[in-house]
Amino acid sequence: MKSLAEILEIALPIAWGASDILRSYYQGTNHQNLDVQYKDEKDKDPVTAADLAVSHYILEKLQAALGNEDFGYISEETYQESQKVKQKWVWIIDPLDGTRDFIEKTGEYAIHIALVKDKRPVFAIVAVPESGKMYYATKGGGAFVEARDGKTEILQVSSGKKIEELTLVASRSHRNEKLDFILKNLPCKNQKSIGSVGCKIAAIVEKQADVYISLSGKSAPKDWDIAAPELILTEAGGKYTHFDGSPLLYNTGDINQWGGLLASNGEYHEVICQEAEINSAEWEMESGE
Repeated sequence: MKSLAEILEIALPIAWGASDILRSYYQGTNHQNLDVQYKDEKDKDPVTAADLAVSHYILEKLQAALGNEDFGYISEETYQESQKVKQKWVWIIDPLDGTRDFIEKTGEYAIHIALVKDKRPVFAIVAVPESGKMYYATKGGGAFVEARDGKTEILQVSSGKKIEELTLVASRSHRNEKLDFILKNLPCKNQKSIGSVGCKIAAIVEKQADVYISLSGKSAPKDWDIAAPELILTEAGGKYTHFDGSPLLYNTGDINQWGGLLASNGEYHEVICQEAEINSAEWEMESGE
């Protein structure tokens, strides 16, 4: 079994290669049509040729280097309903997080690659192709960002702000009335929208934001949306939990992360969780849901 340091040496070049493939589609240098399709005609969840190409590339490269004996693999584009991989070590991959932002050319899309052991992440990469940055972390080893030129910096979340000075990021596309009510009534009044979850967490570890809230509605965030960003945030000193403070678990047989989720720099995490729960209950009473 390889060490996490050895796995990092294998996975980082793969992530850079995947980033290059996505940019070739995004910038139009890859002249194949994006061929946008929808997984669910009701919710209009898009998938493109770029998603599929990057998924194939990452899985092929990881499996060639690591095999299938010790490692299982779950990718958004190959996932089968109720799939639970039997191996103790499981790769959870989102080849393109923020597909809508990719299609709409906001630049706020990312690649998520996480390695999970016993339902918790131990290794993570979030690539943000348009910024030319690679965020990575190992359990207990800290979080780092690597630039195209190879320059690497240690990541550490913000600290020392008052709660009302915190900047909150939320989804641009996954919004509903309940989430808007919660956000409106939180003490954090500086709020902005960012695309991919990976880009939101990148903003927090880069000290450009401090809090991120998501709420499942008709659909919920999936394991591949969160596993890699979570480890990078927590290794940079932040927290990522359910509103009730319980940890996020992965490869449980249900790929959905139901309920309210809060990511933060950690300083007021429990207070904001409590406020979010109170506001959630108040909205349900007022709306009759």
